[in-house]
Amino acid sequence: MTLPFEVGVVVRDLELMERFYCDVLGCRAERRSRVPESVGVPAGLGGELLVVWLKVAAGGCVKLILPRSAPVSARVAASPAGCPGLSYLTFHFDDMDPLVAALPAAGARPLSDPVVVRARGRRISFWSDPEGNVVELVDARAGDPDPGHSN
Repeated sequence: MTLPFEVGVVVRDLELMERFYCDVLGCRAERRSRVPESVGVPAGLGGELLVVWLKVAAGGCVKLILPRSAPVSARVAASPAGCPGLSYLTFHFDDMDPLVAALPAAGARPLSDPVVVRARGRRISFWSDPEGNVVELVDARAGDPDPGHSN
């Protein structure tokens, strides 16, 4: 492998999703490009696309992909592990508390109660982004006393 891992997320509202991943999760827009139909069709991507590359602070990249034609509705599952295939994106933080506090105002919704769960020396929290994609937040503060969160 020559570069960090990248993942593509097909979106319906590129501006909304770019704000969410940059302003809330801390990614940085690196570049954007229109993929013409003459490339998208033979590459197996279906047609013309607009792609925004978002750099993840710790390495890697999230590519937001807006097809020229509207994408079909997302799969509906009871939990992130309820369907085969890509289930969720994981982001690691020093402290997820400020992020967890900001996510509802950004259009995200928690997928668990309690919102933050302690597991194997870490804290984890699963959220649905504004378009229903699942993101996992992880930090290593599970050993810290924190009466606001459950074990």
